[in-house]
Amino acid sequence: MDHDTQRERAETLRALHTAGDGPLVLPNAWDAGSAVIFADAGFDAIGTTSAGIAAAQGVPDGEHLSREAMLAVVERIANAVSVPVTADIEAGYGDTPAEVADTVRATVDAGAVGVNLEDGTGDPDRPLADTAAHAAVIRAARAAADAADVPVVVNGRTDVFWLGVGDEATRLERAVERANAYAEAGADCLFVPGVTDTETIGALVDRLDAPLNVLGGPGAPPVDALAAAGVARVSVGSGPMRATLGLLREIAGELHDEGTYGAMAGGIPYGDLKELLAAAAERRDA
Repeated sequence: MDHDTQRERAETLRALHTAGDGPLVLPNAWDAGSAVIFADAGFDAIGTTSAGIAAAQGVPDGEHLSREAMLAVVERIANAVSVPVTADIEAGYGDTPAEVADTVRATVDAGAVGVNLEDGTGDPDRPLADTAAHAAVIRAARAAADAADVPVVVNGRTDVFWLGVGDEATRLERAVERANAYAEAGADCLFVPGVTDTETIGALVDRLDAPLNVLGGPGAPPVDALAAAGVARVSVGSGPMRATLGLLREIAGELHDEGTYGAMAGGIPYGDLKELLAAAAERRDA
């Protein structure tokens, strides 16, 4: 991807967060094929899912997949579609801000125009990174993106609700404090997964210093309700990948136990899939 095209996609992604006609609905792809299907459905931008990419390689989420392997998939996704792609890079694949900055540079080199950075640590004894330390990571990510001369959208994620950290009554305050520290450090959007009630979502919209990203999926309000609450971005994480694997498990069970094929009946016909991928390649190369 040439630099001008990447800059244009980054500017498009940035504008989609403040378009004013409802939230950016961001499906999360785990490979080039899933990205093409999402793009063909008409989505204006696509995210990646770290859990989905890792699962497709047979390993669990949580930076168990190497940075190089993760970014190789991100590059294939970015090159497979003509819409902006933002990458879930977990906690940044680094123990220091400088190491995370290296990851951001590599992610931009892979063709992504957005990054998602989370403050969850994976350590049950210390589930969240220190607020100031993660703000330093966000600041380093912002600087690395700016140095690349690509207006990358930095999505600062706090896992206060996702991990159920602390007393329930204190989580809103914790999330607001953390997220606003990340906004001050340079995050363009703030991701608070795990919130599903519209009252708390509305409070976050009112109190955060940058647009709010929430996680959609079963149990979450529909997009129109999130739009009414003022949410700027709705992503779905690993949900589509896990739903796909759920169907695969159903196919496997039926085939093994019954010797029948009913669960495969809704599949995309071979010819249609071939045509879809060929058309995507033609648009991409035009």
